Amino acid sequence: MNSSSLSEKILTLKDILQGDVFTDETSLLLYATDASAYREKPLAVVRPKNVDDLKNLISFARENGTSLIPRTAGTSLAGQVVGNGIVADVSRYLTEILEINQEEHWVRVQPGVVLDELNKKLEPFGLFFGPETSTSNRCMIGGMVGNNSCGSHSLVYGSTRDHTLSIKAILSDGSDAEFRQLTLDEFNEKCLLQNLEGAIYCNIRDILSLKENRQEIREQYPDKKVKRRNTGYAIDLLLESEPFVFGAEKFNFCKLIAGSEGTLCFLTEIKLNLVPLPPKEKAVVAVHCHSLEDAFLGNLIALKSHPVAVELIDSVIIEQTKHNIEQRKNRFFIEGEPAALLIVEFASATKEEVAEKTKEVEDNLRKAGYGYHFPVITGSDISKVWALRKAGLGLLSNVPGDRKPVPVTEDTAVSPEFLPDYMKDFKAMLDGFGLSCVYYAHIATGELHLRPALNLKDPADVELFHTVALETAKIVKKYKGSLSGEHGDGRLRGEFIPLMIGEHNYALLKKIKATWDSQYIFNPGKIIDTPAMNTFLRFEAGKKTREIDTIFDFSSTNGFLRAIEQCNGSADCRKSSIMGGTMCPSFMATKDENTTTRARANLLREILSRSEKKNPFDNKELYKILDLCLSCKGCKAECPSNVDMAKFKAEFLQHYYDANRISLRTRLIAYITQVNKLGMVLPSVFNAVVKSSFLSGLLKKMLGFASKRSIPALYKMTLRCWAKKNNNKINIENKFGKVYLFADEFSNYNDVEIGIKAIKLLNKLGYEVVIPYHTESGRTFLSKGLVRKAKKLAETNVLKLKDIINEKTPLIGIEPSAILSFRDEYPDLVRKDMKEDAHKLATNCLLYDEFFIREAEKGNITSDVFTKNVLNIKLHGHCHQKSLASVLLTKKMLSLPENYHVEEIKSGCCGMAGSFGYEKEHYEFSMKVGELTLFPSIRQSGKETIISAPGTSCRQQIKDGTGRTAFHPIEILYDALA
Repeated sequence: MNSSSLSEKILTLKDILQGDVFTDETSLLLYATDASAYREKPLAVVRPKNVDDLKNLISFARENGTSLIPRTAGTSLAGQVVGNGIVADVSRYLTEILEINQEEHWVRVQPGVVLDELNKKLEPFGLFFGPETSTSNRCMIGGMVGNNSCGSHSLVYGSTRDHTLSIKAILSDGSDAEFRQLTLDEFNEKCLLQNLEGAIYCNIRDILSLKENRQEIREQYPDKKVKRRNTGYAIDLLLESEPFVFGAEKFNFCKLIAGSEGTLCFLTEIKLNLVPLPPKEKAVVAVHCHSLEDAFLGNLIALKSHPVAVELIDSVIIEQTKHNIEQRKNRFFIEGEPAALLIVEFASATKEEVAEKTKEVEDNLRKAGYGYHFPVITGSDISKVWALRKAGLGLLSNVPGDRKPVPVTEDTAVSPEFLPDYMKDFKAMLDGFGLSCVYYAHIATGELHLRPALNLKDPADVELFHTVALETAKIVKKYKGSLSGEHGDGRLRGEFIPLMIGEHNYALLKKIKATWDSQYIFNPGKIIDTPAMNTFLRFEAGKKTREIDTIFDFSSTNGFLRAIEQCNGSADCRKSSIMGGTMCPSFMATKDENTTTRARANLLREILSRSEKKNPFDNKELYKILDLCLSCKGCKAECPSNVDMAKFKAEFLQHYYDANRISLRTRLIAYITQVNKLGMVLPSVFNAVVKSSFLSGLLKKMLGFASKRSIPALYKMTLRCWAKKNNNKINIENKFGKVYLFADEFSNYNDVEIGIKAIKLLNKLGYEVVIPYHTESGRTFLSKGLVRKAKKLAETNVLKLKDIINEKTPLIGIEPSAILSFRDEYPDLVRKDMKEDAHKLATNCLLYDEFFIREAEKGNITSDVFTKNVLNIKLHGHCHQKSLASVLLTKKMLSLPENYHVEEIKSGCCGMAGSFGYEKEHYEFSMKVGELTLFPSIRQSGKETIISAPGTSCRQQIKDGTGRTAFHPIEILYDALA
């Protein structure tokens, strides 16, 4: 069947399926990649709603000679979900936890259930699913079974395969099957079935009954001591079950399906074994090593103390943590410049037992001469250490330039005692090619993620990519290891399976595939008949990276395109609101791939790198996919690859507007300061108009604003005017010097009363307050993509403020998004000769809370000046504050009155996002974001609880969504003065 007629046929699926069918170019590009180095456009993307949809899809594939690619979160590192068939994305609808059995310690789930969300549900029962991957907040059980995922604690909990009790699946002929543990009689009964399921059992019986096959499998498959082994289909494990070994464990095809990468059947339901929650008493010893060799040998000594985990982080990753906003906070335990860290964790019933173990491992390592610093981390700080370790993959994308650590040998596993020798051979091989490498991850089980630095845009390195993979396979084979420990074979390692297990055994795997799936419907090109591992790569080798002129300075990433290419697809942006954090509010609200930061980065990369237009930004598809980005900045902090989509969006919009008309609404929002300045001529008239339901309704309809939103009113005078007018009336006891207050565009016109209270509060506390000459921050222009105008404003502010703002006389900001512009955007906006001044200025531009806590720590502000009354406060932090600074200081500031109790609402973005929630087409979506966490939390608060929010748009959103008035922290502290 030719491609055009097949495409027409695919369109008929829309009439057959209850789920969603996408054939548009944007969707195909978004699903052409995963978290690997591979790219291939699928025929279509389908989000099946139920089992009937899956059966219809299988029937369609069988009848039309196409294939199905099962996909969950798309975090695969070996290209498992990349292919030219129909992608069946189960992450949207097949997400139910079907049954929890507390007594028998098991759970039944659909394949789209997220691991961390499952464990959150299981926690009240005192149970959890043991294998936890570094992607646990977004990876799904179906994908974990497909790859036989492990995790940092596999020493204790093993792999997904070890805990998979039964699987319900649809076979390639559309029939249902359930795979579970079978007695010998039950196994023989299955072999008598006159259907595909019976043929599958007969096939494995015939293969494993032959003495020659058993001998080849035992000789050629990886050493049984290698716990992490995923090379090929796990027939070596089935061989050791009861039909083939008398008295052995019962036969269970789940052992084969786990690690089969969706190539044998389509999973619909998975029954998992659960284990009791780990002991509460834990401690981590962060062993600082002078060399990698010390770490390899130190691991063997650490294992003698029976830890629950030992993980490695090398100096390359440690260095990258310095440049990531989120991970910088997690470096608190690092001393000096270690070549490697061994993260050794102990868990036990008592603190004494844990302390004994931590001392034992330190003593043993010191005695052997491995390690120079041994900090012991306990309590909530342990999660910070593991967060730093889990960020490793994403952090590697931050290495500047086209030569980056790539996943060519990143999943090899050998028996731990052979690891030091294996590493010597591996390093010698790399040295022969003149390559450096990154080393990290699961050293306890002999599996290290090894990533040589290669430029996959260079044809010579693409060849070297293959050569290194082949040579590594030979070394792994020498030590009877597994080429794939936990990430699967996929397109990366499938080519080398014959080498790893022998041609004879590979032929057996082909027979298994042919029996289960004779038409190769399920995920072809993985495990069996895999194409060369250096084909179908994400980048076109030999093609020069396009240099694009930008307004923002992207020189730190060698240009705009390379900044986008830092997104490696690891999908940290796919976590839900249940898991907390700010990134990514649009995905949290929709659960759709096309609303993720990853999707936006993918499409930007695809279109900008392949466009022939002089202005490649002139693209409506890019405009559409960026439209629901709320510019919250969550990705800049929480994405380990530092993807700053808000910055990318602003840059894109400026160039898009260069080729397309800017709407009146966009101009009005961007130039709101000028509108307000005009309104201040007759503020009472302006306010009468915006408060009139008829007139404001007419205005909102004409401009495209949501009818349910209220237009912010003006104060009777600007903050500047008030300060000038009242300057001589305020009795200032200038004990602690002078500070400058930034009269931002919101505080100067709309939130003037907050600004007045800020001045009065600071005066009362002993500070002289001066509003210096400056222009607006440029935040409204940045949010609407008028970056050139924002650049002019930034340069004006830097010139006007650079000589007066310093550590002694800082610039204090009331509105987080405005003052943080100085720290975030200004250094990359101003011209080159102003950069140094911009950076110096940025260090002394403080959020209100940063200033208050700095002064409190000096002893200049104390609790005695505040009321002793009791007050409960719920605090919602501004997105930019969460991402670029910290809400912790606001909590501390609001806790200065000794009986004020502050609880942070664990919300992400409020949904208003500046003007976003005011816009008619975004109103419902904006409210949906608010309903994720923020609104419910406020509604659950009693009337006696004060709601606090520093962001002007956040306060408006809270008012519109809950009817409650939220107060700026400055207002609360001012009212608390004794």
